[in-house]
Amino acid sequence: MSVGDTAGAGADADAGSGPAKAAGGVLAATCISAFVVNANTSAVSILLPAISEDTGASLTSLQWAVTGYSLVGAAVIVTSGALGDVFGRRRIFIGGLLLFVASCVLIALAQGGGLVIAGRAVQGAAGSTILACGLSLLSAGISGKAEMQAVSLWGAASAAGAAAGPLLGGVLVDVTGWQGLFWIDAAIAAACIPLTLRTVPESSDPTRPRSIDYAGTVLVAAILAPFVFAVTEGSNWGWLDIRTLGCFAVSVASVFGFVLVEKRVGAPLIDLALLRNKVLVGSTVAILLVAGVINAIMYICSLYFQNPAALDMSPLEAGLATLPAALGIVVTAPLVTRFVDKFGGRTVIAGGFAIATVGLLVLAFVQDSWTYAAFALPMIVLAVGLGLANGPSSAIATACVPDNQVGAASGISNMGRYIGSAVLTAVIAAVFNAVGLHNKALGASTSEALAKGFARSSLALLLFTAFGIALALLVGRVRPIGKPQAQHYAAAAAGTAHTVPTKSVPKPALSPASGPPPPPTTHA
Repeated sequence: MSVGDTAGAGADADAGSGPAKAAGGVLAATCISAFVVNANTSAVSILLPAISEDTGASLTSLQWAVTGYSLVGAAVIVTSGALGDVFGRRRIFIGGLLLFVASCVLIALAQGGGLVIAGRAVQGAAGSTILACGLSLLSAGISGKAEMQAVSLWGAASAAGAAAGPLLGGVLVDVTGWQGLFWIDAAIAAACIPLTLRTVPESSDPTRPRSIDYAGTVLVAAILAPFVFAVTEGSNWGWLDIRTLGCFAVSVASVFGFVLVEKRVGAPLIDLALLRNKVLVGSTVAILLVAGVINAIMYICSLYFQNPAALDMSPLEAGLATLPAALGIVVTAPLVTRFVDKFGGRTVIAGGFAIATVGLLVLAFVQDSWTYAAFALPMIVLAVGLGLANGPSSAIATACVPDNQVGAASGISNMGRYIGSAVLTAVIAAVFNAVGLHNKALGASTSEALAKGFARSSLALLLFTAFGIALALLVGRVRPIGKPQAQHYAAAAAGTAHTVPTKSVPKPALSPASGPPPPPTTHA
């Protein structure tokens, strides 16, 4: 081989290494950040008693550290994807990382509950931005069969983070204090920034309208925040109090305002025409229910297990105790993919909600004499049932629409996931607190009052899973799109935290003037 041939070969190797480096960089940056965001989200409930003790904030007020995160996430999840499409996905992704780092630092330095809650609200915006733009970057930076493989890895990282969060939170509280989780998460997110800048190329969607539906984003927040506030404070104010009714009135008015805005804007937050797809709506409501039930049960389990008048566990012990529920839903979801292929989604989803209802029925009989051993089995049954319902629901949400609507369907289902987490956690927290206080007023001991609160909360959640059974049976028969592939299993597992499309979105036509444009996002 001549010198010229050697140089040419070297040039070819360098040219080939560029795309490979970019693909590796975007995969590393997005998967690491997805793991951190989901682990952080699922860990926070374990930290609340320690935060309460350190800051002096009540657990009732710190409930907003959980629901506030989900409320903001619901409002921002679709808008952040749209911002990435218009202004550059890498730019918005890095903005999300910077915001996440800032929120972690704010929370870690907080001396009072107010700053913790504020930091978590900011973190809701940051987390939803990282997830939305991260998945879009994968689609833009990797093509062909490698694209779905990368999405599968991203889904697996999201699922692993969601499952590991409670245990990691418990370990860190004992080792570093509750602040340690946020300092470590800030460091990891910060490390993703130079990695992204060095290896991830910028991309956007030139086919997307340039307008952003900011009004729709604000109205989503205006619908949810007053509603959750009324649910949280209604038992204290009185359900017919002017403040409670005023909050509900604001929410209802905002719903009408949202519909009017979405009909008129050029690039709506939600394509209202998609809401005529009953399979998409049904699967989204099922996702909402699953997310709400698992987050609500994890919330009250964390408080009950660590309360000195109940099981008096340490944060580490509570993290270990809730691990079966956190891990069970993630592990179960992908294992049922073949069942869906054989029996159909409706049957599996209805069966999953039925199993979850059985688990909650047992927990509705909690007594103050119960040890952890009595909780373990029904929690596992609940997790298995929710995993059965969640996996098919997440896959169906994007499989039931044409390829060009996958991103919009994904956005709707992910918004539903955040809404479910916020609303049901707020509802169950209100039930838990109100029933406990009522029984204390009647002369019950603290341990008896806590057990009554847990039992009544489980009964309330049972009503939601029972509704899930009816919902699945009412929605028409749903069949899968073919033999399950790796991406179907990963999408089902990741469905506890994010809806992952199981098919690629068609790329826009090439423009000779501008060269090959990046593909559109697979997530609205």
